[in-house]
Amino acid sequence: RQLRNLEKSFGGGVRVCDRTALILDIFNQRAATHEAALQVTLAQMEYQLPRLTKLWTHLERQSGGQVKGMGEKQIEVDKRILRTQISTLRKELESVRKHRKLYRNRRRSVPIPVVSLVGYTNAGKSTLLNRLTGADVLAEDKLFATLDPTTRRVLMKSGTEFLLTDTVGFIQKLPTMLVAAFRATLEEISESSIIVHLVDISHALAQQQIGAVDKVLKELDIDSVPKLVVWNKIDNANNPLRVKEEAEKQGIICISAMNGDGLEEFCNAIQAKLKDSMVPIEAFVPYDKGDLLNDIHKVGMVEKTEYMENGTLIKAHVPLPLARLLTPLRQQVAAPL
Repeated sequence: RQLRNLEKSFGGGVRVCDRTALILDIFNQRAATHEAALQVTLAQMEYQLPRLTKLWTHLERQSGGQVKGMGEKQIEVDKRILRTQISTLRKELESVRKHRKLYRNRRRSVPIPVVSLVGYTNAGKSTLLNRLTGADVLAEDKLFATLDPTTRRVLMKSGTEFLLTDTVGFIQKLPTMLVAAFRATLEEISESSIIVHLVDISHALAQQQIGAVDKVLKELDIDSVPKLVVWNKIDNANNPLRVKEEAEKQGIICISAMNGDGLEEFCNAIQAKLKDSMVPIEAFVPYDKGDLLNDIHKVGMVEKTEYMENGTLIKAHVPLPLARLLTPLRQQVAAPL
């Protein structure tokens, strides 16, 4: 009612909207794929459903023909149509969700660790992904430039690989219908080996933004996933040296995704975190199972290798799925060791 009164006072030529409607409008402008468009449209419809009265100046009842009574109100007809459209969109998004789940299961069969970038909108997540992987993901100085998660492979100097996923940016008081609509996208975070919380430390409200991201992560119930806090845009901070000293006290990594400062330290921190989440194994890998040995070197961290007559004796840290694949080989080596 207040929005309608404001529009009348401005002469009817100015659109007045609340914060949630503005966020939804921005999301709608950024939606570049079919999935993102579905998610945004669903959120907009769920937002409009209880506010349909605003869209009509005449809410007279339909004529019932020869039947007594005035019949159904126009707004009730529109609500029913909108609910039908919402139901259809939810079914489409459920199909998208199943497709993503199949994709994750297929990706899990090749046990490469997954690192998810999360953070407040415009924190520099897409820029960091582009810097580390050479990807061409849209990275602009604007809100919600990324709505679809993008995953790329990162090869570190040690030879270890991991998958880096860029996710949708968060915001303070993120509308609940957006969190629900983007559930399929946000589920990518729960499947991560590590969550990297990227912070724009040069922003005046950095601490409030950190709190907003932590709140959304808590809603997603992913406390069990290891987290690494990274302060980005250190080159734009008022006092970079003081910020770096404070970060060192808290065990936080400082980087500049734009110019590449601190990225080697960032990769080393990722490697250390990955090692903590891996399983130590000692296995005897026959030469006819060279693909397993290749996987160990690719996604694990090898500490010792000894080439023997019939195979390779290896000591390493590997992701849990790969450790399970190696279980028979680990049992074979138990007696000789």
